[in-house]
Amino acid sequence: MKNIFRDKVVIVTGASSGIGEAVAREFARHGSKVVLAARSENRLAEITNEIKAEKGEAFYVKTDVSKEEECKKLIEETVARYGTVNILVNNAGISMRAVFDDVDLKVLHRLMDVNFWGTVYCTKYALPYLVSNRGSVIGVSSVAGFHGLPGRTGYSASKFAMHGFLETLRIENLKRGLHVMIIAPGFTATEIRKHALTADGSEQGESPRKEERLKSPEYVAKWVLKGIRKRKRNKILTWDGRITALFQRILPGVIDWAYYIEMAREPKSPFK
Repeated sequence: MKNIFRDKVVIVTGASSGIGEAVAREFARHGSKVVLAARSENRLAEITNEIKAEKGEAFYVKTDVSKEEECKKLIEETVARYGTVNILVNNAGISMRAVFDDVDLKVLHRLMDVNFWGTVYCTKYALPYLVSNRGSVIGVSSVAGFHGLPGRTGYSASKFAMHGFLETLRIENLKRGLHVMIIAPGFTATEIRKHALTADGSEQGESPRKEERLKSPEYVAKWVLKGIRKRKRNKILTWDGRITALFQRILPGVIDWAYYIEMAREPKSPFK
């Protein structure tokens, strides 16, 4: 099979750990020129050096995607170094766990700033290059973007907003050949639950899930590349996610109760 990713310029946000790190490494293994973006500069430098040690091409730009000027700088530095952008993977994201009754609204603002506005900012400044290359914009999302999850109002809202933005972007660029894909990996063994925000904005610290039983970031990364290769529109990696996307249109009440029961079973659930 032809390696379509060789020498392509790929930006991955949230690349300092988890899915973002795995996606960056996977692209590098396929010969792409990878630009890693995240807030943790030390970790970015470490991953970049490891990619280079394996004969890959990469560099990093310390980026807080909630800040428009930093997203603009990310694109500018990428273009200054490599001349263009072929693929943008909007992976940076944070989660939360608190019922809306209790949550400080600053938590919802933070979720929207990172998950939604981070996607918007990076896409806005990369778009001219992506369109000229008939490239790909990827949104790493969640089943929470297809159906609201209890205890995750801000997370679900941000993912619904991401979906609406990316779907509209796809339609606006139908004649220009831009590929837009939303991928929903399902629960993956990353640090997102460790850093999830609680009602007062502090980090949760301990995951309520049995991380060892979850899909690996490397598994998700391979599907990201497969989806791009096949120019997929949506890619939902789990059966429960696919069932949710289907049945929330025909039996939404059943899905409501299913997620209520599932989330209420979590250790230290904010509701019962």
